[in-house]
Amino acid sequence: MLDKSLPYAEIWMTRPLQETVPETSLAEGFHFETYLPQAEEDWAEIETSVGEFKNKEEALTYFQKAFSPYPEELTERMFFVVTDEGERIATCSAWQKQILGENYPVFHWLAVKPGYQGKGIAKALIAKVLQKFPDLNKNSPIYLHTQTWSYPAIKLYRRFGFDFISENMDGSPNPDYEKAVKIIEEYS
Repeated sequence: MLDKSLPYAEIWMTRPLQETVPETSLAEGFHFETYLPQAEEDWAEIETSVGEFKNKEEALTYFQKAFSPYPEELTERMFFVVTDEGERIATCSAWQKQILGENYPVFHWLAVKPGYQGKGIAKALIAKVLQKFPDLNKNSPIYLHTQTWSYPAIKLYRRFGFDFISENMDGSPNPDYEKAVKIIEEYS
């Protein structure tokens, strides 16, 4: 869940692509699935539940723009955690972003429905997604874009080897870097 009571500042983090990923399994009663057609409804519900979007319609509009043009990539790169009853309750993607004609790996949109947070689901999902990246790209660190409002998730990202960087993914300076580091130090 985003904590929008904190000042907002943008954060970029990286992690070496080939760094070992700690083995982390899901608790009993949950399993992983990759994207299937129509799962965008569940993606939108999950992302809205954590405060990334004002409503499900806004989330679906984003999904249509950012993900729908890449149906093959979705089935390989977008993961869900699903209850044994079939409810999708968490999501994250091993995505990519193109800069100057090169594809760069991006750890993208980790979210766990509030009622399921604190059960180790995010840890297991982070590990699952990180394990996918070496199959997709061999030459770049993994990038992650986040914000100070996600400070609890940032603690997890750091445990998985992500470090802050002072520039944006394209190499330009991140004007929020100093502010973001100060806020994260204060709330961590």
